[in-house]
Amino acid sequence: MKNFKTILTLFSIAIFTASCSSDDGADGTNGVDGKTGTANVIYSAWLTAPTAAAETVDGTSGMSTTINAPELSEDILSKGTILVYVSFGSGTYTLPYTSTAGGFVNTITAISTVKKIKLFRFRHDAGGTVNLPTSLSWRYILIPGGVAAATAKAAKTDYSKMSYEEVCAHFNIQQ
Repeated sequence: MKNFKTILTLFSIAIFTASCSSDDGADGTNGVDGKTGTANVIYSAWLTAPTAAAETVDGTSGMSTTINAPELSEDILSKGTILVYVSFGSGTYTLPYTSTAGGFVNTITAISTVKKIKLFRFRHDAGGTVNLPTSLSWRYILIPGGVAAATAKAAKTDYSKMSYEEVCAHFNIQQ
């Protein structure tokens, strides 16, 4: 009878242990989730760029200047997201930014390479150039790539469709 009680006790412990598996129900919470932070996200201070010079890029004439982005790596170029903003009196805008400055429709765009971001402004009518004044302020945000889209739990966020304020809030970046 003593052996039967021991076997019954061991069997009960085995059943109890198996029934307590974490696969049986919803996961619990270890604590309150914190605010989204800036882990791995790199951002610059507001920068001024050197005086722009006339340049032709891919057959398009315009004005260009370059800002240094020492953290911009080949890995970020190939797998990450690069956001560039311009700020002046009327607000902060995501590049590419199209306006009618100088009386002509023109676009400012960013061309990223390792450790550099070229700022290029061109007119849509190909009739000359519109300057990139040194009074403009520039900021970049680099978001390194991580999990391949096929294995991610949720669809990759398109940060380029978010406003500057939304991106700063999302990554807890001081504006």
